[in-house]
Amino acid sequence: MKRRRSLYVHLSHIRLLAKKFALVILFLSAFALMLVNKTDTVIIEKTSTVATDVISPAIDVLVIPAKMIAKVYDYFRDLKQIHKDNVRLREENRKLNILYDRFKSLEIENKLLSDLLNYVTPEESEFITARVIAEEGDAFSHSMIAYTGDAPVKKGQVALSDKGVVGRVERVGNAYARIILITDINSKIPVMAEKTRIRGILSGDNTTMPRLIFIPLDADINVGDRIVTSGVAGVFPAGLPIGKVASVNKNEIRIKPFSSLEQLEYIKLVNYGLSGILGEDDETGQRP
Repeated sequence: MKRRRSLYVHLSHIRLLAKKFALVILFLSAFALMLVNKTDTVIIEKTSTVATDVISPAIDVLVIPAKMIAKVYDYFRDLKQIHKDNVRLREENRKLNILYDRFKSLEIENKLLSDLLNYVTPEESEFITARVIAEEGDAFSHSMIAYTGDAPVKKGQVALSDKGVVGRVERVGNAYARIILITDINSKIPVMAEKTRIRGILSGDNTTMPRLIFIPLDADINVGDRIVTSGVAGVFPAGLPIGKVASVNKNEIRIKPFSSLEQLEYIKLVNYGLSGILGEDDETGQRP
């Protein structure tokens, strides 16, 4: 009992001393570490480098599964997108096949009707491109002069721009032709509304927008409707674009031409092989 009591007393003294000097020991340890950090930076840097060299390969090995998972995810994502594109392309292909079948059916039907009606297709058109060299725009006429060289040009041929009808050949001279525009007061062109097929006459009045006349009073004509040639009277072939309806009043319908007639530099003079004006006297209508 005395030995145990003595040992307990001895341990109690050691604990008391440790508590008294603990703060001093910690302070000295921190001071020693600071000295090592200041004086032996090379050792610390080498230790850090070695640690980095050892840990980096381990990190690379650990990253490999993450990279594999990311690649697998991208693969399945691309596979899903490819599947969607494939479905979309199949649907488009199905629609194209339907349209193709309808086209072939209409082609056969058109041939049968043509044979039944003994329909004769129009002759292929011939044309030249002419440069506009002068304009005649005043209160009495709207026309222009185009250089045609020695090309065969006839009176009545259609004058076109890249957007539609601009007029017709009125007179042919040596290397030049006079074109009467659709806005000229003497211009009268059989036309129709493209959507409703209502026919009328496009009449110029020396303004920038010709009038649509001789149409039924209850005609369904609205602003924005496209106006094209009707092919009546054999002057112009049917379906050539002219302009759009700009305004609809009670007694007046104005048409805005597709082409800017004041800015034309080149025009196309087309011979559709039609009768009508083309069949007039060659002495004034055709270059000898």
